[in-house]
Amino acid sequence: MLTSILLWTLALLLVAVGVAGTIMPGLPGTVLVLAGLILAAWIDGFSRVGAPTVVVLVGLTLLAYAADFIAGALGAKRSGASARAAAGAGLGALVGLFFGIVGVLIGPFLGAVLAELSLHGNLKRAGRAGIGTWLGMAVGAAIKVSLVFMMIAVFVLAYFI
Repeated sequence: MLTSILLWTLALLLVAVGVAGTIMPGLPGTVLVLAGLILAAWIDGFSRVGAPTVVVLVGLTLLAYAADFIAGALGAKRSGASARAAAGAGLGALVGLFFGIVGVLIGPFLGAVLAELSLHGNLKRAGRAGIGTWLGMAVGAAIKVSLVFMMIAVFVLAYFI
C-alpha cells in the first residue's frame, strides 16, 4: 500500500515536472511526462493502460520533439537567420534560465541577435533574425505543450474508460 502511494506520487511528480519542463529549456519535459505516465501504467500492471496506449504516448513524445525542432528551424529560416543565430538562440535560452521567466523569454531573442550581429554586423538583419528565431521557438513550445496535454488526456482516457 505504502509502496503504491510512493510510486503514484513519483509518477505524478514526474508528470508535473515534465509539464514545467516543456516550457523551461534544459529540462526534458516530454520525456519526463512520458516516464511518469509509463510508471503510472506499470503501477497498475498495464491493465488499464496497455501497449497500444504506450505506443501512442511514445509517438506523441517524438512528435513533440520534432515539432519543437522544426518550428525553431523554420522561424530562423523564414527570417533569414544564420545557423549561428539559431545556435545563439539556444545558448541564450540556457543562459536565460538563470534569470527566471524573463530570462527564458528574452534569452533566445538576445542570443540570436548577438550571434547574427557578430556574423554580419547589421543590426536590422540581426533584429529580424532574433524575432524570427524567437517566434519559431515560441510556436514550437506551444505545440510541445499542446502535445504534452494531449499525452495526459490520452492516458486519462485509457485509464478511466
